[in-house]
Amino acid sequence: MIVTPLLQLATDKQASDLFFSVGAPVNIKIEGVVMPVNAQKLDGEMLKRITYELMGPVRIPRFEADMEMNFSLRVESIGNFRINVFRQRGSISCVIRCIRTHVLPAEQLNLPDIVNKLIMEKRGLVLVVGSTGSGKSTTLASMIQHRNTSHAGHILTIEDPLEYLFRHDKCIVNQREVGTDTLTYEEALTSGMREAPDVLMIGEVRDRDTLRHALVFAQTGHLCLTTLHANNSYHAMNRIVNFFPIDSRRSVLADLSMCLRAVISQRLVRNVHGKQVPAVEILLNTSLIADLIKNDEIDKIRDAIERSVSAGSQTFEQALYKLFKSGEITKEEAMLNADSASNLSTLVDFSERTNPNFKASAFDPNQPAQKSSAPQANFGDIKLNLDVKK
Repeated sequence: MIVTPLLQLATDKQASDLFFSVGAPVNIKIEGVVMPVNAQKLDGEMLKRITYELMGPVRIPRFEADMEMNFSLRVESIGNFRINVFRQRGSISCVIRCIRTHVLPAEQLNLPDIVNKLIMEKRGLVLVVGSTGSGKSTTLASMIQHRNTSHAGHILTIEDPLEYLFRHDKCIVNQREVGTDTLTYEEALTSGMREAPDVLMIGEVRDRDTLRHALVFAQTGHLCLTTLHANNSYHAMNRIVNFFPIDSRRSVLADLSMCLRAVISQRLVRNVHGKQVPAVEILLNTSLIADLIKNDEIDKIRDAIERSVSAGSQTFEQALYKLFKSGEITKEEAMLNADSASNLSTLVDFSERTNPNFKASAFDPNQPAQKSSAPQANFGDIKLNLDVKK
């Protein structure tokens, strides 16, 4: 295939995505940074050759009718990929997502120890929230793999698309991809209860029905994990509530207060070496949190996390402070990613006053901030054979 060298490059560089658009070179995304592979700009005929070769004769008519196409691709000895072909400004574009088979454990991902404890729960709902590209899927995969290698059972995932591929270990891991293995989330979730899962992982909560299914699974003795686009735990709770009409809000909050185990909120920050590391907020559903949810006092959750003495709970500011104190990230990076810069400053000031061994100079605002270096392009001379024959 024309793109085989790029797929190999993406695998070698542990890239997340490749981007193909008319008028621009092929771009690659590594450690959250998008950069051109070379100077070779693509035109419409080039994009058509690339995408039509990827889609093949069966998918091409569907693409020409629907103007977009999603499908999976396995390239022997290279890897697995998820491909989205679409039209924009009258031309074809394409994004190729690299699907990983090697799942890193929580400690190598710099995730809190509590995530491995949560995945071993017998029942309940665990939400992993964050923006697009914040590492939600990576965290979920690490948790699933920990359960897979630690405890016998049946893990069922329903995803669109598949992000990681798991091998059966102590668990049977069945992965269903919407559009390939099932027509819709709704149909897969309806039949999921009859498939006897111990753990159900739903790729993403996109609507009220999906969330309702997740709550039912969690209430009927299963452990259910899913993701949600939200900035933090407080935002996640508000999004959940707003999925439902006002007249059913109280019953939803009552269900959520009983079955929620935790909300893991994360965002990726750049460390002093230019790599991305997660800053993770943990909301554990203590009796106090459960009462706040049940009584629709969502606005008090943030303060409750800050005051929590429950082992494992932490706000984003507390997580960023730990990363900064350890020298992992700069003060500038910590402040940039804090929900409340004033709360983070309070943590710093308190440590300076109470800990004589604390290196206050590390937080000296008069000192120049250490720059975090982003990955640089270093791909050699990759040129695609895209000369279009007239």
